[in-house]
Amino acid sequence: MSVLVVAEHDNSEIKAATLTTITAAQELGAVTVLVAGCNCRTSAEAAAKISGVDKVLVADDEAYDHPLAESLAPLLVGLASDYPNLLAPATTSGKNLMPRVAALLDVAQISEITSVESPDTFVRPIYAGNAMETVQTSDAIKVITVRGTAFEAAPAEGGSAVLEDIPAAADPGLSSFVGAELTKSERPELTSAGIIISGGRGMQSGDNFSMIEEIADKLGAAVGASRAAVDAGFVPNDYQVGQTGKVVAPELYIAVGISGAIQHLAGMKDSKVIVAINKDEEAPIFQVADYGLVEDLFKALPDFSAELDK
Repeated sequence: MSVLVVAEHDNSEIKAATLTTITAAQELGAVTVLVAGCNCRTSAEAAAKISGVDKVLVADDEAYDHPLAESLAPLLVGLASDYPNLLAPATTSGKNLMPRVAALLDVAQISEITSVESPDTFVRPIYAGNAMETVQTSDAIKVITVRGTAFEAAPAEGGSAVLEDIPAAADPGLSSFVGAELTKSERPELTSAGIIISGGRGMQSGDNFSMIEEIADKLGAAVGASRAAVDAGFVPNDYQVGQTGKVVAPELYIAVGISGAIQHLAGMKDSKVIVAINKDEEAPIFQVADYGLVEDLFKALPDFSAELDK
């Protein structure tokens, strides 16, 4: 069966979440990647090099300069007759786009799959990841989002897919792009970082996050936070890791002053190695941690930073 994967890109590079989605898509059939953007030929060529991709559809139009769900959804709906499997990463963009596509096609969306059992059966987490649900669908067209942490990334090189230009769909005129305020940082993005160090309510204030940022810079790590820290105004909400934030699975996750509420664990428990620093030895975070340090973070972090300088 044919599979269409919606690529996330910045008109020059393909985002890592797309690579993991392509891995999941390969279990369903021949993979076609849709690259919609404005002056996005570079991204399309990068998509064509991804191992396992057979074809790349290129919708290069000013209408997709800032791809909105309202303008992209009709494009996918128009392609659905040729692609019974429509997949996108379970990112902010994918979660915004795919429910609209499913509604227009009058099918049920299958969200954040972590496994493909058969062409019509999938596994997905529920109850903040405390249970896994097996879902079987009878819909002729499947609209699916893929949890990237559950699949390996497809190799970015080695493919030689064919590029095919397609026209833009008619704009329904439901929304327009006004502006964007983006947080710029030299540190890696949370969802693609190999090392993440996150702070929680125990940091006590936003100023104290400078201790975490200092260590992150020495490790080449991304900085994250628990929902409690974000709600308290310590850091911006794009730092949030958890069920209502970003789901990550780095090689190393360091949780500092984070109790380990279910909401937070749902976003980071797939990390390869988890290190917890908390003065409360009964904190739930220690139940999932590979290594735990029961210590006041205001002593542990300066000592940690000093060791990194040696």
